[in-house]
Amino acid sequence: MYYRLSGFYLFYFAALGALVPYWGLYLKSLGYRPEQIGELFAILMATKMLAPYLWAWIADHTGRRMFIIRLVSLLALFAFAGIYRGGGFWWLALVMMAFSFFWNAALPQFEAVTMSYLGHDTHRYSVIRLWGSVGFIVSAAGLGYVLQDQGARILPDVMVLLLLGIWLSSLLVPEQPVPVDPHGNRSILGVIRQPVVLALLLICFLMQFSHGPYYTFYSIYLEAHGYSRVVIGQLWALGVLAEIGVFLIMHRLLPRFGVRVLLLLSLSLTTVRWLLLALFVDYAAWMVAAQILHAASFGVYHVVAITLIHQFFPGRHQGRGQALYSSLSFGAGGAAGSLVSGYSWAHFGPESSYLLAAAASTLAAWIAWRTIRGYDVRGSG
Repeated sequence: MYYRLSGFYLFYFAALGALVPYWGLYLKSLGYRPEQIGELFAILMATKMLAPYLWAWIADHTGRRMFIIRLVSLLALFAFAGIYRGGGFWWLALVMMAFSFFWNAALPQFEAVTMSYLGHDTHRYSVIRLWGSVGFIVSAAGLGYVLQDQGARILPDVMVLLLLGIWLSSLLVPEQPVPVDPHGNRSILGVIRQPVVLALLLICFLMQFSHGPYYTFYSIYLEAHGYSRVVIGQLWALGVLAEIGVFLIMHRLLPRFGVRVLLLLSLSLTTVRWLLLALFVDYAAWMVAAQILHAASFGVYHVVAITLIHQFFPGRHQGRGQALYSSLSFGAGGAAGSLVSGYSWAHFGPESSYLLAAAASTLAAWIAWRTIRGYDVRGSG
C-alpha cells in the first residue's frame, strides 16, 4: 500500500511542479500583464474555497472517497484539455476555473485516505508524502531545461500527460472505509467553533497568503533579475529537495519537539525567507538560502498542520477537515495572496509584495504563540 499511496502523490505534485513554477511564464509568453497573471492565478486558487469542501461533504456522506478522487481526477484532465481551444483571457479564466474545481478536490480527500490507512502511525505520513516532493523536484528541474529549449508554449502538453498519470495512479488505491468518530455525533460546526481550531485555520490562511507572491511571481521575479530558466528550475527543485530532507525526519522531530515548537519555528523562518527575497534577490547565495528555507515554510509547517487537522476533525469529519484546511489556506489564502501581490507588484514594485508576505507570516507566528499551547505530536491536549 505504501507504493500505491506514494504513486498518487508522485504524479499529483509532478503536475504541481509543472504548473506553479512555469504557469506565470506561460501566461507571460501569451502577452499578459502582471495584474492579469495575478488574477488568473487567483482563479486557480479561489476554487479551493468551495470545491474541496463540496466534494468532501459528498465523500464523507457516501463513504466512497477513492471513487470521488478518481472522478475528479478524470474530470480535471478533460477540463484542462480545454486550453487547446484558445488563449483569450476569459477563455483561460473559464478553463482554469473548471480545471481547478475538480483538481483541487482530489488532494484533501487523498490526505484523509492516507491518514486512515496509517491508523495510529500518523507521524509516518511524511515518509509517504515525500514522494510528492520527489515528483515536484523532477518536474520543476527537468522542465527548466525543456522550456529553455522549447519555450513555455509546451507546458499544456506536459500538464495533460501528468494529469493522466494522476488518474491512472488513483485506480490502484482501494477504497478505505470511513472511520468511526470517537466523539459520537458531534457536528462539524461544533468542531470548528473551538477557539484553537479557529486559530489554526487563521494561521493556515495567513501562511498561504504569504506564499502568494512566491507561487505567482517567483519565476518572473528571478528572470527579471537575470536568472536563466534552467537556474530558476534548479532553485525550485532545491526548495523541494530541502522539503524532502525534512519529510525524511519529521516522524522523529514531531515526537521529540511537539507541534507547538515546530509550528512557531516554521512560521518564523518563513518570515526570514520572504525578507531574503525582498532584499537580496541579486545575490545568488541568498536565493539558495531562501530556497533551503522551504523546508520550514512548507515541509515542517504542512506536516504539523495536517497532524493537527487530523486530530481536531476525527471520524466522519476527516474529509471535511482536510477540505477546510485546503479551502481556507491554499484556497482563500492563496487566492488573496496571488491577487494582492499582483496589484502590489504592479503599483509598488516586487519587493513590496514580499515585504507584505513577511508581515503576514509574522502575524501568523504571533497567533500561533498565543493560541497553540499544550499540544503533543497527535494534537491532543
